[in-house]
Amino acid sequence: MERNRTALVLGATGGIGGGIAAALLRHGWRVRGMVRDAAKLTPASQAGIEWITGDAMRRDDVVRAAQGASVIVHAVNPPGYRNWDTLVLPMIDNTIAAARAVGARIVLPGTIYNFDPAATPVIGTDSAQRPKSRKGLIRVAVEERLRQAAPEVPALILRAGDYFGPGARSSWFAQVMVAPGRPLRRIVDPARSPGHSWAYLPDLAETFARLLDAPERLRPFEMLQFEGVCDHDGRQMVEAIRRATGRRLRVFAFPWWLIRAAGLFGGFPREAAEIAPYWRHPVRLDNARLVDLLGEEPRTPLDIAVTETLASLGCLDRPARLLDPQVA
Repeated sequence: MERNRTALVLGATGGIGGGIAAALLRHGWRVRGMVRDAAKLTPASQAGIEWITGDAMRRDDVVRAAQGASVIVHAVNPPGYRNWDTLVLPMIDNTIAAARAVGARIVLPGTIYNFDPAATPVIGTDSAQRPKSRKGLIRVAVEERLRQAAPEVPALILRAGDYFGPGARSSWFAQVMVAPGRPLRRIVDPARSPGHSWAYLPDLAETFARLLDAPERLRPFEMLQFEGVCDHDGRQMVEAIRRATGRRLRVFAFPWWLIRAAGLFGGFPREAAEIAPYWRHPVRLDNARLVDLLGEEPRTPLDIAVTETLASLGCLDRPARLLDPQVA
């Protein structure tokens, strides 16, 4: 019997959602995307994806878009990352209802915000989820809803660190470390202590596709970790950026003190201030179960990954070359 290889991707216009959609298309899946305003689609975003107009906050829209799908990728977030406390849980409830109605598996890109980084230096499948932030508490509630819905509604959660790569524009790499749209003149480093976990978006998306190519190997509720780039001393990413640009760029510390002060008034600064502990206490993601399923974790060499990321952001003014360590 031929396997149903149709996937609905909620959030396909975003970084991780778009990356997963592209990876599934490469693997021969039929991919459907739901979008609130089809007029905002670009020619590039329309390539290969069947688009349906709808809103993840409307249950009927999600159920209608999911008809005939065996997988629903839940990669949608509130617009502008605002109003998490009122929008995130209703959206996952709608996705669960749609998956139950059509018999689909839910796929969720997970975060490290479910954990207290000071108490959990290594995140594994059985690590206790005791978040310290509002966003982390909501993410725990999202995953608990998926756990409770299984096995009737199977779910796959793949957790990863901070994204970078082509398409990952709403990221610490693209919005803080570098300045998109012009050749780099400096690097802003958010790290407050050695070490940080990164996920190269194309590698992470490829991992999702490989896992979904063999659903019979997945548990009804599968929670995995993507190790990605473990910058153990906090210097690997900075030096890779320097090598990609061919210059010994100056490094400036991110002004966390200013973010904390501005965070008192809410908005993005408050969201950023809540994430500060993850830059103070490095965590590593244990990918043992993932490697057991796939044999290996897809991994692009760091220099290639960083060069491709900077090129996509318009940050390179000349072909990349390895930086001579003697250059001052």
